[in-house]
Amino acid sequence: MIDTDHISRRLAERREGFSLPQAFYVDREMHDVDIKAVFETEWLFACNACEIKNPGDYLTLEIGPNPVVVLRDRGGEVRAFHNSCRHRGSRICGLEKGHVNRLICPYHQWVYELNGSLRNARQMPADFDRTAYGLAPTHVEVICGMVYICLAETPPDLTRFRQGVTPYIAPHAPERTKVAFEMTIVEEANWKLVIENNRECYHCAANHPELTVTLVEFAMPDDPGGIELMARKAAHWDALGLPHRPADGGLEFRCIRLPFHEGALSFTMDGSPACTKLLGSLTDPDLGSVRMFRAPNNWNHFLSDHIIHFRVLPLSHDRTALRTTWLVHEDAVEGVDYDVKRLTEVWIATNAQDAELAAVNHRGIRSMAYRPGPYAPSEFMLTHFGDWYAGKLAAFIGDPLPLRNAAE
Repeated sequence: MIDTDHISRRLAERREGFSLPQAFYVDREMHDVDIKAVFETEWLFACNACEIKNPGDYLTLEIGPNPVVVLRDRGGEVRAFHNSCRHRGSRICGLEKGHVNRLICPYHQWVYELNGSLRNARQMPADFDRTAYGLAPTHVEVICGMVYICLAETPPDLTRFRQGVTPYIAPHAPERTKVAFEMTIVEEANWKLVIENNRECYHCAANHPELTVTLVEFAMPDDPGGIELMARKAAHWDALGLPHRPADGGLEFRCIRLPFHEGALSFTMDGSPACTKLLGSLTDPDLGSVRMFRAPNNWNHFLSDHIIHFRVLPLSHDRTALRTTWLVHEDAVEGVDYDVKRLTEVWIATNAQDAELAAVNHRGIRSMAYRPGPYAPSEFMLTHFGDWYAGKLAAFIGDPLPLRNAAE
């Protein structure tokens, strides 16, 4: 049972512009709350559609206790289903990804078509109605090749997000890519700490030597540290018809095109392109990076030469799975157009550094001495995420509460 009074009291303790009260990061019970209030109600990034390119290709993921399978059906449509047999609930697809002609439960061999309908239920009586026992679907939306799923009976409206980000990411043609490399690491930290770590670069200079070779630390076009660089790049992108100013995403999402350091074109150790075949129909390599984030579980970089997707899923109150995929043009040839080590080395190093930072953060927050601390001005995106998260919990318990003022 979820103690709504406990949630309400914890929300009442939260202060605007400060990190969250300890319970939100370390209590085991809050993991269950987060799954119910956030991950079972929101749109979640699952994968790029290129990962399930052909009919029968599938990919699985775990959303709390809910196993889900995302696949391509015979008509080419992307679908998602609860990965649970309608007979006695067994998980059907046990691998992270694969290819099937039909979905067959390993327990009693009930057979499902790729559209989720039950084709065969062996030994069931002649009057058994197969049409009543198809796989339970989840909602699916594909935005420029990015697959989002939602477990809620009535999902939130995605119109604002779709319209807001499409002009930024469509030129990079995510749907015309292939996965060059993927990896999943488990971070020993609460999922919110993994997100918060990504939402600020206050820590970058001291902790990410590979990343800061190319990544500028400012997050807004009018940042005093980047006005001149941003002005030059903005004029260049305006001439190409590419949007760059921040999209109006409120607390839900963020999308902006920002430059690399002068002379750098990609996330590599020398700033030169990681793939010589540019994405989609792009011809100019100097496009900076479209940084796109959507709460609660996904951030991305869309460059001229490759794309990186990051997907976060909580495993427990203190363990989080981070899946990273590097994508290049669908016709790019490994060893000719790109080298996997060169393509991935910056973010493999950065992910490992961030995993250690998040783990150290989580261990420190468990201390009896922990009290929420104030955010620096450059950490404004943490305030946005905290507001979004608190709003999700307040809506879940039906008790929206005013935030305590930072001065209190």
